[in-house]
Amino acid sequence: MAAKCEGNLSVLGDRDANATFIQDYLDESQDIISRLDVKELEAVIVTLVRTRELGGRLFVLGVGGSAANASHAANDFRKLAGIETYAPTDNVSELTARANDEGWATIFEGWLRASHLRSRDCILVLSVGGGDVERNISPNIVAALKYAEAVGASTLAIVGRSTGFAAQFADACVVIPDVNPAHVTPHSESFQAVLWHLMVSHPALKMAPTKWESVR
Repeated sequence: MAAKCEGNLSVLGDRDANATFIQDYLDESQDIISRLDVKELEAVIVTLVRTRELGGRLFVLGVGGSAANASHAANDFRKLAGIETYAPTDNVSELTARANDEGWATIFEGWLRASHLRSRDCILVLSVGGGDVERNISPNIVAALKYAEAVGASTLAIVGRSTGFAAQFADACVVIPDVNPAHVTPHSESFQAVLWHLMVSHPALKMAPTKWESVR
């Protein structure tokens, strides 16, 4: 098997350049981990614990790759942390109806209004940039954050840009360190998964065992 894989490496191009890219990308990941803001992570976890204690709900918002992450995160926060959690993008019919009838910019705000978002609830934004209305990038995230503030709900975010709306606006926000401008998106979306798994594994939040650990 090893020999077969070795023979196929030619499709990757120059071997030295291929090895360098792989090592550089992994080194970037290590650099990100070493530079994460632990205090901000703690602030996010404290808010999630408080939301659960108050009987509040968690709404995880993301578009693109972050929408897939939001779906996975909603499962983990529900099953492992015991928080009533929803990812609006799981409902494709409602999402597309709102985008078609009222516009892309208000899909999340409309969903939150219909869900009667209240002060003991919380929204968690998963995003690369965190929204930028002036450049028409993820305006739906901006509208959702503003609506959450209007009703007094808590706002959290995991993003890859410190200059985006979410990082500037949320009650607590973990910014994925920008270690290489060429890889902001893959690192941001990858570390969303690393960090929400950290959160649902934290002793203050975790309520149920994960399967494989429970049968070890």
